[in-house]
Amino acid sequence: MAEDGTRTHRSRLSEGLRAYGLIAAMWVRSTLAYRTSFLLTAFGNFAATGLDFLAILLMFSHITVLGGFSLPEVAFLYGTSGAALGLADLVLGSMDRLGARVRDGTMDVLLVRPVPVFAQVAADRFALRRLGRILQAALVLGWAMPRLEVDWTPGKVLLVPLMLLCGAVIFGAVFTIGAAFQFVAQDAAEVQNSFTYGGQTLLQYPPTVFAKDLVRGVTFVVPLAFVNWLPALRLLGRDDPLGLPGWVDFLGPVVAAAMCGLAWLAWRAGLRNYRSTGS
Repeated sequence: MAEDGTRTHRSRLSEGLRAYGLIAAMWVRSTLAYRTSFLLTAFGNFAATGLDFLAILLMFSHITVLGGFSLPEVAFLYGTSGAALGLADLVLGSMDRLGARVRDGTMDVLLVRPVPVFAQVAADRFALRRLGRILQAALVLGWAMPRLEVDWTPGKVLLVPLMLLCGAVIFGAVFTIGAAFQFVAQDAAEVQNSFTYGGQTLLQYPPTVFAKDLVRGVTFVVPLAFVNWLPALRLLGRDDPLGLPGWVDFLGPVVAAAMCGLAWLAWRAGLRNYRSTGS
């Protein structure tokens, strides 16, 4: 019985991934049919996200450190948080449209199709232009890493892609939980964005510039601190402002897995309690 359940779960997962890939590929083909428009929008996305780093550069034109962190260290925080959000935004950024689908009744169309609803919602209007955010963050990260005063051992080098992967999963889980909340509160897209895009803005600055209560909130309530703050403190040899044990800095994969489980439960609950508009 357990083996049958596992096989069924794997089959559903495989079906969902295949459906997601097909829908995303359809939108990519549609996007690339107008290459000039795609390049312009991707560049616009690249430039718009770059304004945040320009603000950081302007700050450092008047100061030498921010909260005890140098420009390369802040750039490292900026690059890791931006790349992690960019990956999650590319894969699941369309989740914030779910509230509009619930309001106008088009959610019902997704329910009658022989395709997992989550895959349809996640891949809807897949926007390749979001690569601009990832590229911009990657360039900043590439500039920052050689300038950090870090002894780059193999373990520390591997920590960086692990941070990005776990951070993307955590942000993706927040996207999903926010979408599930929109089954109930249909106008909650901005609330979701405050934890995703707003959270990324928070994480691009050192935790030392914020009040400890806020740092506790993004560590124990909405664990965004595991995206980059805690592993970055370990990598940079900085003290944790909350005085947590050192092993906590390595809990990113565990937190990411827990957030995935919570997101799955939230999505199932939201979908199960969905009531059609009747239109």
